[in-house]
Amino acid sequence: MRNRNIITFFLLVTSYWLLVTIFSGCASEYNLATGREEMLFYSTEKEINLGRSISRQVESKYKLLASDLLQKKINDIGQKIADACDRKDLVYYFKVIDDEEVNAVSLPGGYVYVNKGLIDIASDDELACVMGHEVAHIVARHSIKKLQASMGYMLARILAAQTVENSQAVYGADLAFGQIMLGYSREDELLADKVGVKYADKAGFDPKAMISFLEKLKDVNRKKPIAPLSYGRTHPYISDRIKTVKQELGENITFKDYINSQEE
Repeated sequence: MRNRNIITFFLLVTSYWLLVTIFSGCASEYNLATGREEMLFYSTEKEINLGRSISRQVESKYKLLASDLLQKKINDIGQKIADACDRKDLVYYFKVIDDEEVNAVSLPGGYVYVNKGLIDIASDDELACVMGHEVAHIVARHSIKKLQASMGYMLARILAAQTVENSQAVYGADLAFGQIMLGYSREDELLADKVGVKYADKAGFDPKAMISFLEKLKDVNRKKPIAPLSYGRTHPYISDRIKTVKQELGENITFKDYINSQEE
């Protein structure tokens, strides 16, 4: 009985300090991407540290493409998007993963990874729109808010892991990356599409290229099953996204667009 009381006391004290850690950085600020005042429990500094930890895990599991030329191309396009975005308190990193799957992912703190398979089917304007979408996730802090939504268990464990430099930190990064790869809500994804094309346009690229890219993505998904980490699996139905982007750009919505978005 005594041992049980000691364990209970230890868990209560630990939980208290985890909650103090979480709420000590609590702040309300206006998010330019969402257009709303939002409560954030994760400071920019902590977000950057988390992103750095996750990026190490990504690069230990996935091989970066050994092509300085292509890495430079993606970084050059990405930095133009970063310059056009609404969040200037981060350093942005754009890297290419040597994988044929059509996919891209963003991490907290300014990290964007694009698969070679996506680059192979996309024009520069289309790449800019895709990276605009991923940067929009970062600006809107979608990954951080996703972690906040699962506060108690998930965020507490991640925060605790970030305070040590050992296997627990690796575990915390893995935990966060797993949550991100499960995908965002439909609302978050469509917002990233709308904000992303604005960034692409502001950076000097053709925002309508997002529509042509999504049409290509439709063809890719028709030809083969969607892989576990494919760009299609972690996003809303493509026809729904096309309709949303067209509305954002003032393009005409056809009856076919409407029917496709209902049937997918």
